[in-house]
Amino acid sequence: MKNKKHLYVLISILMIVVLSGCAQVNAPIDAESTGFWNEYFVYPLSLVITFFADQFSGSYGLAIVVVTIIVRLFLVPLNVKQVRSTMAMQNIQPEIKALQQKYTSKDQETQQKLQQETMALFQKHGVNPLAGCLPIFIQMPIFIALYHAIMRTEAIKTGSFLWFELGSTDPILPILAGGATFFQQKLMMADNPQSNNPQMKMMLYMMPIMITVFAFFFPAALALYWVVGNIFMVAQTLFIRRPMLKKQKEQESLSK
Repeated sequence: MKNKKHLYVLISILMIVVLSGCAQVNAPIDAESTGFWNEYFVYPLSLVITFFADQFSGSYGLAIVVVTIIVRLFLVPLNVKQVRSTMAMQNIQPEIKALQQKYTSKDQETQQKLQQETMALFQKHGVNPLAGCLPIFIQMPIFIALYHAIMRTEAIKTGSFLWFELGSTDPILPILAGGATFFQQKLMMADNPQSNNPQMKMMLYMMPIMITVFAFFFPAALALYWVVGNIFMVAQTLFIRRPMLKKQKEQESLSK
């Protein structure tokens, strides 16, 4: 099962690489852009950003904020499904560990029995161990397309918002982007029983550092997108994820 999860992660990484390579980031996006990726993902999002900019007197910065929030709201049901899948897996962890202790031998026959009983356990509780990966596959193309739309819409490069120029780098936004990423991951880890895992602890610090460094070299428009997206995820964790986990704990305490 772990191998399958690793395979899904690898496929996700390959998807990012492939989709990012489907179009040149520096090539402007417009009605003349060809290719499935451009026509059905990037250009429609570029049109949406331009539409909202027109509604806000040409403010592409405000348009990026609004479109980012709309996209995140659209993906909330998927994130809720992912949380429920994670919670379901956590609920049966004691039974999974019991099976692993029962079948400790590494020979093929024993491992086959372990796999069969583990799958039977999943079916009994109606748990799909790979369900948590599905939202990643759906979200990733949308996020990459939004990234391309922001980077390749020419009008954004000449716009300004608050104190910064959208087409230029900014010294403050990267710090805000990194800080929002750290806070969002910190909240997520606080609710995760495996938060002491060394790999998770490493990601807690690595991701904000990477976002901060990248944001120093990318246009401020992209850094703005990261800031808004992570602030939204913080709110989602506080108002959706945590209440769900709290309700689950209350139900577990009542059933004991």
